[in-house]
Amino acid sequence: MSEDPELARVSAILPQEILSVAALNRSVRDLLEHRFPLLWVRGEISNFLLARSGHAYFSLKDEDAQVRCVMFRHRGQHLDWAPRDGVRVEVQALVTLYEPRGDFQLNVQAMRKAGMGALFEAFVRLRDRLEKEGLFDPAKKRPLPAFPRRIGIVTSRDAAALRDVLTTLARRNPAIEVVVYPAQVQGEGAAAQLAAAVARAGERRECDVLILARGGGSLEDLWAFNDERLARVIRACPIPVVSGIGHETDFTIADFAADVRAPTPTGAAELASPSRAALLERISACLERLHGRAARDIETRMQVLDHLQRRLVHPGRRLAERSEALAQFRLRLSRAAERRLAEWRWRLAALAHRRGARLPRPDEQRRATGALAERARAAQVALLARVQTRVEALQANLAHLDPLRVLDRGYSVVRDVAGNIVRSSRVLAVGQDLSITFAQGSAKARVTGRD
Repeated sequence: MSEDPELARVSAILPQEILSVAALNRSVRDLLEHRFPLLWVRGEISNFLLARSGHAYFSLKDEDAQVRCVMFRHRGQHLDWAPRDGVRVEVQALVTLYEPRGDFQLNVQAMRKAGMGALFEAFVRLRDRLEKEGLFDPAKKRPLPAFPRRIGIVTSRDAAALRDVLTTLARRNPAIEVVVYPAQVQGEGAAAQLAAAVARAGERRECDVLILARGGGSLEDLWAFNDERLARVIRACPIPVVSGIGHETDFTIADFAADVRAPTPTGAAELASPSRAALLERISACLERLHGRAARDIETRMQVLDHLQRRLVHPGRRLAERSEALAQFRLRLSRAAERRLAEWRWRLAALAHRRGARLPRPDEQRRATGALAERARAAQVALLARVQTRVEALQANLAHLDPLRVLDRGYSVVRDVAGNIVRSSRVLAVGQDLSITFAQGSAKARVTGRD
């Protein structure tokens, strides 16, 4: 088994180490709180003191020893009885040390009168066994009716819880009928009477919901509601059951078996009955919505009626409108026919004109041909004249360029034996034969010298 870390930390303190008193008390407190779990201690209360803060200070003692205890206000306010000196109790406490004074004390978390431990253990065993059987399965819980007409109450006729339930039902909804199934709620035989009353209510089925009610008390006072037979009868009851037993901190087997648990009998009455004021307010809201929807529906239907009325026309007026429409159609048809006829006439005239333009005209053709022939002859004469004039001009130009004409003026052309014209004396050689052409005739010559 692993070593406790807190114990290891304290045991690690060296003998020669010097601690302050506060450090020592803190270490001892930590050691105690880690060493001892939350546990139950039995003893007798003595020197009980309830401070203004609501915290309770007392000692718990037996024949051989005592220990200081403190129970803080938020723990003690759940007790339904007043602790006092001389009362034997069992406390669930945390072992600790009050550091400022170094006092060993118990920090009490819960307290019950001595002798309750066996009852509580029996309660826990029965609760666990029935829970394993599925008797408390939430899936089997039935919903409460939204609008019950009759509510049954299983409780004692003399119980204050009955007056509380009746007062709450009368305040919330006086129209709901109430049926009381009397039964003893405490003491010997109470559990059997409660089971018989619930079974009788289930057999008669005259109620829509059943309230099982009892005021607050100790575990012994509420023990009748921890009966196994009562729990099974509640689950077998065909009517939904609401339990309102004791105070908010009290739990019984009947609470676990019931379909709905209320913290108090008054709470059970409030859960089982709908509020008349809330129902009236809901009805008023529904009526207001209904009136609004009806008004909107009427307005919509009136608009539809107006539209239909506008569409509804007298037959005579409808015939007159149809006749007028026919006249308009006839006029439009006549105008369209006239336009179409005019268009066809224009197209026929255009086609006739085009046809007439394309037909042959012999007289006009002859006149045109004669004119063209005349124009051709005139053009030919003019062209010949222009050509003749041009030829004469070219002949004159050629005459000016004719080398024979140049020879007529006393010039001559000298050629070598190859027929090439000699243009310079530099190309001639002495003794070279030449041919000389004159305007009239030619002669042979030989070069005897050159300059």
